[in-house]
Amino acid sequence: MKLVVVGLFLLMIVGCSTRKYPAPIVQIDQSHSPYSESHRNSLDSDFYTVKKGETLYSIAWRAGIDFRLLAQMNNIKKPYAIYPGQKIALSQKVAKSVKYQKSKAAVSNSNTNQKFNKKTIAKEKSEEYGKKQADQKTKKSVTQNVKKEVKNDSFPSKVRHWRYPSNGKIIDTYSTRENGNKGIDFGGQKGDPILAAADGKVVYAGSALRGFGNLIIIKHNNDYLSAYAHNRVLKVKEQDWVKAGQLIAEMGDSGTDKVKLHFEIRFRGRTVNPLKYLPKR
Repeated sequence: MKLVVVGLFLLMIVGCSTRKYPAPIVQIDQSHSPYSESHRNSLDSDFYTVKKGETLYSIAWRAGIDFRLLAQMNNIKKPYAIYPGQKIALSQKVAKSVKYQKSKAAVSNSNTNQKFNKKTIAKEKSEEYGKKQADQKTKKSVTQNVKKEVKNDSFPSKVRHWRYPSNGKIIDTYSTRENGNKGIDFGGQKGDPILAAADGKVVYAGSALRGFGNLIIIKHNNDYLSAYAHNRVLKVKEQDWVKAGQLIAEMGDSGTDKVKLHFEIRFRGRTVNPLKYLPKR
């Protein structure tokens, strides 16, 4: 009798918990880690359309390309300004093809323009000459100011020293696996200070890169960049110059499942093990 009662009780439980749809299958493996999200956030197509809030540096970061090479491929001059909707070539082969087509179109336009009356062209040149003479003094003054700005905007040839961006415990290290951690992670509490690992200039500060949360990218020189992800609050903005050890953010859990700092160093666009650069603790 007891067995019958227990059996009926179990049937009642099953009946009450019956779903209209199958329960979702949850797979717990490395492919669902935050780092695979970052990997899926990478760019592997031939072209990319710029979105609001992105910079050349953030796109180069996602594509794993040196920012100078990306700028050169797309004929983007300093200070590397880009705009939403702009198409960026991510492949050298594609970039060369686009340049060839533009060159071909330019030659065609040049041949058409030669049909204009020479007298009209001469008149336009005369008017332009007068305008240039009037603006020459102003341009000279502007050029001198620009040269001063460029001089002040220079980067050192070498990074003198690196320092830890967090006092927290290292909870995950660099991996060479395809979906592995491409930096190191520091544990801690929300609000813990995040510090610049070396002197440099903030070239990205925002949350447009899925998988990184509130992210800061600092350019240290023409070879090295560093990144600080999952921050709660950003204390700096793009174009700010920072010193090693300066407070740049507060630790948080944006874009991830726990409070931590994800820290990366890139050398000419490629990931490197930060522990090879940071001093021993």
